[in-house]
Amino acid sequence: MTALLEVRGLSKSFRGLRAVSQVSFDVPQGEIVALIGPNGAGKTTCFNMIAGAFPPSDGTVRLGGRDITGLRADQICRAGIGRTFQIVKPFAGLTVHENVTVGALNAFADLADARAKAAEVLQLLGLWAKRDQPASSLTLPDRKRLEVARALGTGPQLLLLDEVMAGLRPTETDQMVAVFRQLNEKTGLTILLIEHVMRAVMALARRIVVLHHGETIAMGDPETVVRDPAVLDVYLGAEAL
Repeated sequence: MTALLEVRGLSKSFRGLRAVSQVSFDVPQGEIVALIGPNGAGKTTCFNMIAGAFPPSDGTVRLGGRDITGLRADQICRAGIGRTFQIVKPFAGLTVHENVTVGALNAFADLADARAKAAEVLQLLGLWAKRDQPASSLTLPDRKRLEVARALGTGPQLLLLDEVMAGLRPTETDQMVAVFRQLNEKTGLTILLIEHVMRAVMALARRIVVLHHGETIAMGDPETVVRDPAVLDVYLGAEAL
């Protein structure tokens, strides 16, 4: 299958500290790929380079065959990458609908069209009934949904999900998994996710990339990766078998 995202030799150093070193992987069009590993492995640093939060020290990022390496975050968003953040920070004083409309203005110049897109996304994520509530009033699960909705509102080809299921109860995690599976299956949305909740990773991902100390230590289908001795040793532990 054709790769939508191609990451080649991606590296990042901060004042001599090598946070990510020569990471390469593909995210095929229409698939869900998981990026996992222990805390400090370099996962979010990879996301930040892909999404334009800061440029890589080395390597390239291509989206749909186009080199987007080093572009600003707003340029990469317009190119077709939407992302969420580990710590959700909606516009607290705006309503749920207004929060998503802000994101949708990335894809629509007309406010009415942006509001319509936001409404569509809120309905998909089960937040339409709360559209007029201030974002500050939402529970954690709903704030997580709103974070995803804001990213989806930008109209991405590729959605980057950074630990959106952290802190959720198992039933809430399962609900989020169902939403992402529906998005992928019904709209063909391509997803790259960072996640520590392995029940979600195993339910969603067709391919897993494992980082440790900024380097790739394993890559492949979920069943193979979770039995890899190196992955068990540094991350999952024997109880994963």
